[in-house]
Amino acid sequence: MRTMAQDYYKLLEVSRSASPEEIQKAYRRLARKYHPDLNPNDKSAQQRFKDVQHAYDVLNDPEKRRMYDQVGPDFERTGGNPFAGTGGPFGGSEGTASFEEMFGSGDSGNQRGGFGFGGIDELLRQFTGGAGSAGASGGRTRRAGRGGATQGSDLRAELVVPFNTAVLGGAAAVSVLRGGKEETLQLKVPPGVSTGKKMRLRGQGNPGTNGGANGDLIVHLQVAPHPYFQRNDNNLELRLPITLKEAVLGATVDVPTPSGTVSLKIPPGSSGGRRLRIKGRGVLNPNGAPGDLYVELQVRLPDRTLTSDQQPELLVRAAEELESMYREPVRGHIRW
Repeated sequence: MRTMAQDYYKLLEVSRSASPEEIQKAYRRLARKYHPDLNPNDKSAQQRFKDVQHAYDVLNDPEKRRMYDQVGPDFERTGGNPFAGTGGPFGGSEGTASFEEMFGSGDSGNQRGGFGFGGIDELLRQFTGGAGSAGASGGRTRRAGRGGATQGSDLRAELVVPFNTAVLGGAAAVSVLRGGKEETLQLKVPPGVSTGKKMRLRGQGNPGTNGGANGDLIVHLQVAPHPYFQRNDNNLELRLPITLKEAVLGATVDVPTPSGTVSLKIPPGSSGGRRLRIKGRGVLNPNGAPGDLYVELQVRLPDRTLTSDQQPELLVRAAEELESMYREPVRGHIRW
């Protein structure tokens, strides 16, 4: 459970003068480090993930950060009013109703705009029947209407997407802390996504207050590496091992691709490092043609070591015959 005494700046490992960009960068780094999907059996890491997410939700919002800097985390317990119970503006003697009692309570620490984070000017506009707004994270504006209805704040989450899913699209699950509870949401990943892309799930953020709409969930994607394939824009690259015989005589071999296995013709006399293209077998592109798959040939010698009693004369003669066929030294062109 999070304690109110925690320093949100220390949780995100940034200084109190950190810029919004520095705060966002720190959050992404720590969220990836402590994400529940990457620490399934580590309760302390999961708690740290929740704390980091909550600290980011406060410090990433200009109004919440201003209130936090002024009065510390106590502002969340008073509904965002630094004067509650102090005899300040709209306070009073003992027994005076608090903001929470007078105007209803929103989710502690999740309300944006309205009475919670709109400031004194916003409060005065509410008393006079006007509608105000306060800036929210992600550049969106939270609208406060009559009666203090306020749209909920956005939530952010990190999702590590398997390489195959990023290329082809598919289903994925993301864990979020919403309304003080950890939830798992299912989402559909479109084909062709890459690291750094964002997905916005409308209405899946924190709940609004006083009848306001829910915020959104913004999911930051990170694509996991593949043991054999690499991605270059919408193209894929694969280092394909072939035998010495296949390199010398040529062959037709099976190659796995995102859309199924294809037959690749290897020309006779192919050297290691030769690149062959398989058109249209790269990353799927919803807005156009798919990329290509580039195959780099890697000539592999037998792993087996011949012993003296296996009479390797045939192999030696074959190697010597192949050696005589080189037209020039294979390393003669290399210069410092």
